[in-house]
Amino acid sequence: MNRRPTGRDVAERAGVSQATVSLVFSGSAAASHRVSGATRERVLAAAAELGYAPQAAGRQLRLGRTGMLLLAVPNILGPFFARVLAGAQTEAAGPAGDGGLSVVVSSAWDHAALARAARGGQYDGLLVCSPDDRQLGGDLPDDVPVVYLDADPSLSAGHPRRRTQQLDVGAGMAAAVGHLRELGHQRLGHLRSVESAHTFRARQAGFEAAAAGAEVVEVGVSVNGGLDAAREAARTLLGPATGRPRAVVCDDDVVAAGVYHVAAELGLRIPEDLSVVGIDNIVAAPLFAPALTTVDLPGERLGAAGVRLLAGLGAGADEAVPEPEPLPTYLVVRGSTGR
Repeated sequence: MNRRPTGRDVAERAGVSQATVSLVFSGSAAASHRVSGATRERVLAAAAELGYAPQAAGRQLRLGRTGMLLLAVPNILGPFFARVLAGAQTEAAGPAGDGGLSVVVSSAWDHAALARAARGGQYDGLLVCSPDDRQLGGDLPDDVPVVYLDADPSLSAGHPRRRTQQLDVGAGMAAAVGHLRELGHQRLGHLRSVESAHTFRARQAGFEAAAAGAEVVEVGVSVNGGLDAAREAARTLLGPATGRPRAVVCDDDVVAAGVYHVAAELGLRIPEDLSVVGIDNIVAAPLFAPALTTVDLPGERLGAAGVRLLAGLGAGADEAVPEPEPLPTYLVVRGSTGR
């Protein structure tokens, strides 16, 4: 074959279903009860002939259930969450599409809905991304692995089948503020998220530490409110009542887009009259005019890391999975900032 063989190729060669191939390679106790010895040997022989090796995540998960993972995000329209989903899907599918796992995404959830999904047996594991604290409460079933992404590490503390993959968003925010101060800006505007989530508390802490000694004007904004909410907050920040700062830090890139809109309404030039920094580095950030200086949050890496952690937490895992280090973030300097 001129490509890597997949589980489907093995199934066709052995004359069985793809589900049977997945079960044979799952390592689960159910395999010995549901697949005869003769069928198992036929599958293994076909795999050997083709040079097939199952993808690691699918093999390690070993739950013998649905092959489905649930990714819960606060806002399915948020561009950052599209990056997380892309990374999770790629990791779940494997390099040749033979990972045996699929990712379902949902943003219409609260804790009760998440608990029902976990108890219903539909999903082999849950990825919960950037959860709002008000959505969480009580306990999820202990037998379902859960990985929290860009979240408070206390959510997984002490639980053998929970882990948290953080992003170093505080350092990213500090880099953004430090960049503006190096350019000479000592009066900073901050469009601060009002959402109750660990990721925004971390951004706020990073901002406050880096902005110490500077004059700061803050206006709250709902990052889940989209462009309309961003424009409304930007009008307040850039209006005469605030004394109009000449540099603005935004808690995400969609909020930064709202600043661009309002700056145009007011006849302000970016960056000559107003420097703007965002956070996320969404796909559209280089398309802003001028291109947006922003903190890159590696959404694809975050989603992929979550799937790998779920694989390690799956039933039958022989070793404890350590709590991972935060993924690094970095500032991407483009044309929206100046002296």
